[in-house]
Amino acid sequence: MSRNLHIYTSLWAMQPHDQTGVKLPYEQVGEMVKAAGYHGMALDSGAADIATLKQVQPIMARAGLVPMLVAFPKTVEGLRDSLKMAKDWGSPYVDVIGQVMPLTVEGMIPVIRRWIEMSEQEGMPILFETHRNCITNDLYSTLALLDAIPEMRICADLSHFVVDREFWFPLSDRDMGLMSRILARSDSFQGRVASRQQIQLQLDFPQHQKWVKLFRHWWQEGLAGWRARNPTGDCTFLCELGPPEYAMTGPDGREMSNRWEEALTIKGWMEEIWAGMEAQAA
Repeated sequence: MSRNLHIYTSLWAMQPHDQTGVKLPYEQVGEMVKAAGYHGMALDSGAADIATLKQVQPIMARAGLVPMLVAFPKTVEGLRDSLKMAKDWGSPYVDVIGQVMPLTVEGMIPVIRRWIEMSEQEGMPILFETHRNCITNDLYSTLALLDAIPEMRICADLSHFVVDREFWFPLSDRDMGLMSRILARSDSFQGRVASRQQIQLQLDFPQHQKWVKLFRHWWQEGLAGWRARNPTGDCTFLCELGPPEYAMTGPDGREMSNRWEEALTIKGWMEEIWAGMEAQAA
């Protein structure tokens, strides 16, 4: 058995995929993503309805892409159908962005526990994505959930916490430690660079380099931690650079960078980091 890094992109990020604003036919999207060397594609029920995802999934399968289902359950029981669908599709896990949002950690705990129990019943693993406007909206409450529920595992999209907490740069040792606690419980990772005010920065702008360097540090830390915990298996990394209004635009409404090229840049960084770790372990 070996360890593998599987890099995905997102259907949401491909509609459109660059500054032209053109939404390509799904068949062309699948061919383009496969040719770029991605392992699979995230199918996001928050960005497209289930009927669309059911239409897209076989197209992606014919292109040789593995689906990763991203679920936004609005009720506790509402996750079950997503688990069944993901199992039928061969998704490695369901990325849960839970829309059931009790006001207190005490109220959140039974929701998380019930979803984990449901995951076990259906035989489909789940990870809870760190994301705004969901049950893991806040860094502090998410850390409290992790302390209360040892079996809770995370999909780390740290961009949301950087914006949510409005971290000053450079981050304090305390705040870096809190983010490390999230990474230590993470079994997959997402690629987007944020600042304390912006959810998605252009990668090559000079003023953004301090944030780019920080996120690359976190991704390396996350991959190293995953490898230390997992002598075998598949680690997933999702390059998820969203279209407007995630992507910043100028006064003409045109995006200020090419997200397709930026995603390939992030993909290359992760492959380079992973290869370096493999070489050290050899």
